[in-house]
Amino acid sequence: MAAAQGQGSLQSEPETWHGVVQRTLKRNDVRLVPYVPDRVLTTLIKNLHADPFFTTFPAAREEEAVGIVAGAWMGGMRGAVLMQTSGFATLANALASMAIPYQIPLVMFVSERGTLGEFNYGQALVCRTMRPVLDSLAMVHHTATRLDEFEFICDRSIKQAIATQAPVALILSPLLTGGKVFEK
Repeated sequence: MAAAQGQGSLQSEPETWHGVVQRTLKRNDVRLVPYVPDRVLTTLIKNLHADPFFTTFPAAREEEAVGIVAGAWMGGMRGAVLMQTSGFATLANALASMAIPYQIPLVMFVSERGTLGEFNYGQALVCRTMRPVLDSLAMVHHTATRLDEFEFICDRSIKQAIATQAPVALILSPLLTGGKVFEK
């Protein structure tokens, strides 16, 4: 019995949402991941940079990252974009004029600001418009709130985007990520 208890101390680290994203991107051969820096996404970004499977780099703007992933798809490579809610506010034209009509299976991971204790009114306004904009574009989107459901949602969303050649947005709720921590 003591030997079995000793083996229990070799348990792996607890599951994390960013670990799920990294593993699911790999499983679906999504190698290219441009991003716009964001505090909530920092651990994921660092882990992707450290993994030689991925080509990961910062973009100046979210539209640039979408364009990079669109070009990569046309060249035979799968990609995803990491961004914050506020960055989504600039994307309607890039989505409506490129990703959607040209059937680019763009996968967007959007860390959600503007809710659950948000202090910045501008973030709150953008958050309220994000889902209606996605709906008006007829773009599939899911809000991930629970770690126990997240791998299924993430994996199936990527597979659906590729199979239907349509973009998808995965909105990462603060309920999943812990959100941005505001210091006094």
